[in-house]
Amino acid sequence: MVTFSLCMIVKNEAAVLRRCLSSIADLMDEIIIVDTGSTDETKEIAGEFTDKIYDYAWKNDFADARNFAFSKAGMEYIYSADADEVLDEENHERLARLKQALLPEIEIVQMYYVTPPQYNTTANFLREYRPKLYKRLRTFTWVDMVHETVRLEPVVYDSDVEILHLPQSLHNQRDFALFRQAFAREGRLSKKLHAMYAKELFISGEAQDFADAVEVFSATLARPDAPEGMAEEAVCVLCHAHRIAGHTDRFFSMAWKLMPDALCAELCYEVGCYFQERADYPEAVQWFLAAAGQTQAVIDVRRSGDLPLRALSECYRKMAEAATESEEFRQACLEEANAYEKEAQAWKMPDDV
Repeated sequence: MVTFSLCMIVKNEAAVLRRCLSSIADLMDEIIIVDTGSTDETKEIAGEFTDKIYDYAWKNDFADARNFAFSKAGMEYIYSADADEVLDEENHERLARLKQALLPEIEIVQMYYVTPPQYNTTANFLREYRPKLYKRLRTFTWVDMVHETVRLEPVVYDSDVEILHLPQSLHNQRDFALFRQAFAREGRLSKKLHAMYAKELFISGEAQDFADAVEVFSATLARPDAPEGMAEEAVCVLCHAHRIAGHTDRFFSMAWKLMPDALCAELCYEVGCYFQERADYPEAVQWFLAAAGQTQAVIDVRRSGDLPLRALSECYRKMAEAATESEEFRQACLEEANAYEKEAQAWKMPDDV
């Protein structure tokens, strides 16, 4: 049986920390808590489970804090957890079995991360794999019987363990501020952070959040070396920002950057919303149909799912209200409206990748 170090970084997590540790502490061979400046009972609660509690001067850098926590670990594998995670009884048993049978060549174990929809800010799936368990010391191994080379890619195991993510509130405003700080420091975002920023904006951002992001995503379009996919993300974010700000010329100028060869569901949905806001419902319908059934989402799966379906229902209802001369046309619009509403209600977020 292998040994586990639990490594956590925390700040003011008194409301959830005991719940988290109670669900997992018995499977850990040591528990390391790194506190980044709590002013509540966090450290006292942590003391109920471990004496390995360290203070860390926060630097607005989660990676640096996690590296510090990992540096304190001494067991074979490191389990990285956040205070708002919970392991239920079934998955506690799954992790216990995994600990008994984990093969030594496995270097990373992925587990399903399950976030209730009301707390989702980044996911396009009900659950998604995330690396959660890491071998502390990696052994380099030669592979291939001829022209041998050192294996550089880690050995990853996709487990059946599901971790419940049950936060007390959204962290999107914190994340938005950190994205902007990273941009201010580097002048650009990495491909990963760029995608995460776009996802978080579309799933949980407000109008001001999009306005604050214009500088960041405009800089992406000015980059001749932007990695594949980043320009498309930037155009989608900027189109939404300009539409909701009422900058019509900028909106259409930006939208045409992807037309007609690189249409995505997000862009079709934005153009549909533009015409819907101007009561041009027949035109809006065409764009919402394209979003719902003719294009793929690149940032937010809902913009190819229930959102355009609900918009279609609303457009047909408005068309029915305006159909004063033809009862047959009015009834046809109502039937379409009801059908799309029913389809929207039946739509579900994909289960996983």
